[in-house]
Amino acid sequence: MLQPLRDLFAPEDYPDLLVGLERADDAAVYRLDDSRAIVSTTDFFPPIVDDAYDFGAIAAANAMSDIYAMGGQVLFAINLVAWPANLDRAILRDVLRGGAEKVAEAGAVIAGGHSIDDREPKYGLAVTGLVHPDRVRRKGGARPGDQLLLTKPLGTGVVATALKNEMASAEDVTAATTSMKLLNRGASEAALAAGAHAMTDITGFGFLGHAREMAVAQEGVDFRFNLARLPWLPGALRYGEAGSFPGGMGNNLSYFAPYVTFSEHVSTLMQDMLWTPETSGGLLVALSPDAVTPFLARCPAWHVGEVIPGEGRIQITD
Repeated sequence: MLQPLRDLFAPEDYPDLLVGLERADDAAVYRLDDSRAIVSTTDFFPPIVDDAYDFGAIAAANAMSDIYAMGGQVLFAINLVAWPANLDRAILRDVLRGGAEKVAEAGAVIAGGHSIDDREPKYGLAVTGLVHPDRVRRKGGARPGDQLLLTKPLGTGVVATALKNEMASAEDVTAATTSMKLLNRGASEAALAAGAHAMTDITGFGFLGHAREMAVAQEGVDFRFNLARLPWLPGALRYGEAGSFPGGMGNNLSYFAPYVTFSEHVSTLMQDMLWTPETSGGLLVALSPDAVTPFLARCPAWHVGEVIPGEGRIQITD
């Protein structure tokens, strides 16, 4: 979508734009001076859970996640609201309260917003953060020999779809909601302290799509993951077996399939699970082997794979 703009905003014409349109990343980064750079991002979507407060908190955590994926901290956020005129405004107040309290938890503030009438409710944030220019973490930077760690379990997409289909248990929805509401702030800080070479957050492109973006962003590497090490939310595999996949799964498969290789014993079900979009997922972090233990001492995570020489491909072994 942004491809036509790249010639208009050529990187050489904007030397302080450290991260812009030249390569896909999680947020834009603009240098203010030698010690400060602004990080900017936005995200919003329709409700994925029934509880209005939880929806607001999830949407806010998801939007702020891109700041953390770049190694930054959140300064402030602007509400983005689309709301049907005939839908109770009390529900909207709960959505906004959920988002605001999550932003406050991040040590930041809601500083304004904009709303429009729409047939389907939507909520999210435009988020501004701050990072030292030398501490920016991009999708690129992984090195052969690096270890790959994931900070949240997978499966939010199938659990949310099962909820829409009235198949999901209350316990499984609670587990998924708790995971989606968890800020990636602590994981980002732990990654920076451990000297992470690269990281990204796992959201709409699914685990495989975001892993591919991270691998191709660094010349000369492939990512290899062990399927047995990948963590799943309670009920996720069961809902996948029942076919509760969101429409975005097929889109991700179509776009990223040429860059992914599965070993022969990886089932179609597990392949589909890995293509499935996630919401407010964890960070995928590339660390040198000697940094894994210090990272795990500060942040719960799963050691899911490794970086090997290659050409930007993803390998899934069983």
